[in-house]
Amino acid sequence: MAKNGWETSHFLHFILYFCTYKIKFKLKLIEKHIVLEDIDPVTLYGTGNGNLQIIRALFAKLRIVARDNVIRILGDEEQMAAFEESVEKMRRHVVKFNTLKEEDILNIVNGHHTNDEYPEGVVVYTLNGKPVKARGENQQKLINAYAKHDMVFAVGPAGTGKTYLSIALAVKALKEKAVRRIILSRPAVEAGEKLGFLPGDMKEKIDPYLQPLYDALEDMIPAAKLQDMIEKNIIQIAPLAFMRGRTLSDAVVILDEAQNTTPAQIRMFLTRMGWNTKMIITGDMTQIDLPREQQSGLKEALGILGGVKGIGVVCLTQNDIVRHKLVTRIVNAYDQYDKEKTIKRNNDESFNND
Repeated sequence: MAKNGWETSHFLHFILYFCTYKIKFKLKLIEKHIVLEDIDPVTLYGTGNGNLQIIRALFAKLRIVARDNVIRILGDEEQMAAFEESVEKMRRHVVKFNTLKEEDILNIVNGHHTNDEYPEGVVVYTLNGKPVKARGENQQKLINAYAKHDMVFAVGPAGTGKTYLSIALAVKALKEKAVRRIILSRPAVEAGEKLGFLPGDMKEKIDPYLQPLYDALEDMIPAAKLQDMIEKNIIQIAPLAFMRGRTLSDAVVILDEAQNTTPAQIRMFLTRMGWNTKMIITGDMTQIDLPREQQSGLKEALGILGGVKGIGVVCLTQNDIVRHKLVTRIVNAYDQYDKEKTIKRNNDESFNND
């Protein structure tokens, strides 16, 4: 009897040890790091880490620590896998929509359907969640021409959204990994001032000419991420003169204010085009700042290339102006003044010839 009792005692001890070991094995914790490389982590974490608190509550069994763009997770492997899948879906959502709301998080974590596609007509979303899309027939023609052609000329008066919409198309292509970089350029032509009289080194002299390009990018890409992309040459912003000798491949390339290029400059630029590259050339023929005797390269290029296969030309008008309503009136008034001046000049020349 004593022997049986001893054996029973040891058997129970063995069972207890085995179960304890199995429980410990099952509860073995692992640690992983997730790096948020292509989004602003603040957007995912939410204002005051509000989104992060919701995520922690939904994955209560995991220990989640977020610092800068790195999320550190400690917990069970099975729950870890579910967490990683959810965070990846949230990341993709932020990449597309530049926002992440509580309902988006709940839908993703609970496995409900979320629309990962842009609504029809939307190019991208700004940082405040505002959709960028065509605001008129001719802007839609620009979007369609970009989809159809590898090179597009967009010509029209100030305020018609040529540059902004072009940059939105480039940002979309970069986000969707259709290209590896965006290259933006402008001719550094003075509108009444001389570069030499501006303060600072060459970069500081040039940057004011490129500021409208920075402004559009800052609307669509978080500041820290934009700076990182510029430092890594994923986004390049440079004066036209810096394009010489380069082959621009796997990129969306935008030449803004092309009316201020010379024929030689625009010819040089257009022949930089490499593989898997789209070019958009924008300009306003009423705002040429070249010397009076110098012909605009954009005007010449339109005359030469207008019918070439693979090149699209979109002409925007005063009806497409999306700035303050006074801008439309100002443009119209100057157009009327220019017409009257041309008529007077022609009449004077005719009188003198007689």
